[in-house]
Amino acid sequence: MTEAEVEIEVPFHDVDSMGVAWHGHYVRYLEIARCAMLETIDYNYPQMKESGYAWPVIDMRIRYPQPLYFQQKVRVIAKLDEWENRLKVSYEIRDAETAKRLTRAYTVQVAIDMKNGEMMYASPDILFYKLGIEP
Repeated sequence: MTEAEVEIEVPFHDVDSMGVAWHGHYVRYLEIARCAMLETIDYNYPQMKESGYAWPVIDMRIRYPQPLYFQQKVRVIAKLDEWENRLKVSYEIRDAETAKRLTRAYTVQVAIDMKNGEMMYASPDILFYKLGIEP
């Protein structure tokens, strides 16, 4: 339904002495793609805050079958898979030149009402509005 793709070149400051990207930096690459995806529905983090909801990541899984290397250009694809009770976003990192899949991941986020700090058990109406869906 909602998807975005960004291209990233693995920078020197993200790699070890062997030129391999440290696994913790993948989270940043996913975040860049997730923000691009949220921009497509005009509900990125500033709009979330303005609507009165925080959406913290409560679960994340990343599989690293292939490494990323210094100066490698990769495409990071973020796709919204679930939205009714939570945001579940799936990701793929692919080599930009060959399209070979290098990594898969997902994140789960839940809405927190910023007025009282309580977790919502269903996504707020603003998300459905942004997605063009009747709540």
